[in-house]
Amino acid sequence: MYAFKFHRPETVRQASNLLAKNEDAKILAGGHTLVPTMKLRLASPSDLIDLSQIEGLTGIELKGRSISIGAMTRHFEVANSPIVQENVPALAHLAGVIGDPAVRHRGTIGGSVANNDPTADYPAGCLGTGATIVTNKRKIKADDFFVGMFETALETDEIIVRVMFPLVNKAGYEKFRNQASRYALVGVFVSKRGSDIRVAVTGAGGSGVFRVTAFEEALKKRFSPKSLDGLTVSPDGLNGDIHGSAEYRAHLIGVMAKRAVARATA
Repeated sequence: MYAFKFHRPETVRQASNLLAKNEDAKILAGGHTLVPTMKLRLASPSDLIDLSQIEGLTGIELKGRSISIGAMTRHFEVANSPIVQENVPALAHLAGVIGDPAVRHRGTIGGSVANNDPTADYPAGCLGTGATIVTNKRKIKADDFFVGMFETALETDEIIVRVMFPLVNKAGYEKFRNQASRYALVGVFVSKRGSDIRVAVTGAGGSGVFRVTAFEEALKKRFSPKSLDGLTVSPDGLNGDIHGSAEYRAHLIGVMAKRAVARATA
């Protein structure tokens, strides 16, 4: 690692001020992406701002017609939360298939969403439910939050404090995982909330998570796996690497979407 200064603020405001004062500073949440890249000297932040001692950034609550999850809440907490399991079980399932137990006990929802890794699971859950990302400054709809690969709408001194997931009638998540990393080669989150149908894909997009409007329109007519028969996704703009070509990922999107709908309607 390169040398850096370590900060442990006690409030979100202190953390935000540190970000504003230090252009090359980075937030430390779970650290599962940041720390390895620093060890490999692929990242060299001047300052690390640890959020672990800030009160109010953890916890899961049912607030009206939404589930509020604090940004520093660990994946295993979401997976095992009775509130999440009872109200949006697909979200609990998503959290339960992230990485391995070590990752789930350290990784945080806020860190995953802010990092916006193109193969991460939570971006699909956020976009697939129409979640709202709440920061120390504003509320951002998921449709506006995920800008591109590893890019979000967050400003320099903006910090995620919680994520609000609306209660949905039906939802399902399925992913085809890389067996080594457990990241999603392709993951699909589907949800139905009244007439609002969402199909969000992670792992395949060259610019990160995205929605498949053709699948959504088909599912509006009938929310059933059979409604997706014959529908395909173009491989143009999709990722292609040693783990799978763009064409292979395009095929997997259709397969995982059907499985996600089947899980949602089971």
